[in-house]
Amino acid sequence: MQQDKDYLQDPSAITADPSFNGSADYVKLDNASKSSSVALLKTLSMNHIKSEYSSEQTVIVSNRQFSDMESQRGRTKKQKVNPLQRSKSASRRENLLRDYQSSRDGFSDSGNFRDDEVYIVKQEIGYLSYAFSAIQTLILIIMMMQCTIAPIEINPMIGPPPDALDYWGGKNALKILKNGEEWRLMTPIFLHAGIIHLLCNVSVQLDIGAFFEREWGGAIWLFIYLASALGSSIFSVCMKPNNVSVGSSGAVMGLFGGKLGEIFCRACESKKTSQGRIGHEVRREQLGAVLCSVFVVLAFSFVPYVDWAAHLGGLIAGFAAAFLCFAPKIKTKTYAIFWSVVGIVMNVSLYVASIKYMINNVQPNEDLNDVCAYYKQYFDGYECQCQLE
Repeated sequence: MQQDKDYLQDPSAITADPSFNGSADYVKLDNASKSSSVALLKTLSMNHIKSEYSSEQTVIVSNRQFSDMESQRGRTKKQKVNPLQRSKSASRRENLLRDYQSSRDGFSDSGNFRDDEVYIVKQEIGYLSYAFSAIQTLILIIMMMQCTIAPIEINPMIGPPPDALDYWGGKNALKILKNGEEWRLMTPIFLHAGIIHLLCNVSVQLDIGAFFEREWGGAIWLFIYLASALGSSIFSVCMKPNNVSVGSSGAVMGLFGGKLGEIFCRACESKKTSQGRIGHEVRREQLGAVLCSVFVVLAFSFVPYVDWAAHLGGLIAGFAAAFLCFAPKIKTKTYAIFWSVVGIVMNVSLYVASIKYMINNVQPNEDLNDVCAYYKQYFDGYECQCQLE
């Protein structure tokens, strides 16, 4: 694990807020909470979750893998297993892992497993997590090829100049509210300020994000991810309208919020079955780890250069979206109806109130209409590389 100083010393972003009184004169673009330091904190905080997903006697498999295992066990029950073929010194867990690793899709012919040792998830691979990470990486490469790499004193994240992020679709409150470019509420999740920024966010997305996708399935993961991205941008426009923002960490925070919502909705599930018991154990371990990560990220969201609004907005939006996904699946019909209604009311109230506030109360800086000229005020000899003629 990296030392704290490794990520606390790294400046997180460049801010577009001219009211900032910091000593750094290079800061003119805010990564909207998508800082390398915060993302590294997420990685450090979430790494142990993966090792805690299952108890010592649990192996994680997909529905298809479990079906294959069941079929394989049905065949092996008819066969006589020679006890001398098994290591007397190896523990049951070691035999289980050895059997599982010997086959790509499931267990070998020994059939050495029990139902209560298997935690079943929706799918084997987090396809969307990988796809979004690949797209985000590709876009950053194209941006740097088209717009060059800015000097380190302008963009410490090792990436394109700040005007390029606006040109490619970063969150710009003035253009969203005055120029009818509402699509900018969603496009920031595909953009990153630089290589360091991208690596930090993608590392979290490929680790914890991919596992949540395996648990939830692609459709639910995508819904929560996009809803969190939207909520993150809306809340950032409301609370920090004078910043140009890019990055996917608001959506990643929404995945944390989605997991908290899932844990809440599934808390009343029965523990009578092996999968019910294992599911409760896994979610209990996840709850502590996710809460720890959320508190750490939010605490560091109030340091200079970090947009706390994007983090908080993504977290809240993800939590609310989870009720729409998981409440209808509660097996007790009364609870399912009640919490589904709560989820609908929660989401409608959240978006109606925030959008109404954004339209009626937010007054962004007019200078953001021409980002190229805006940044020339702060950098001597600054040249815009990615603006339309």
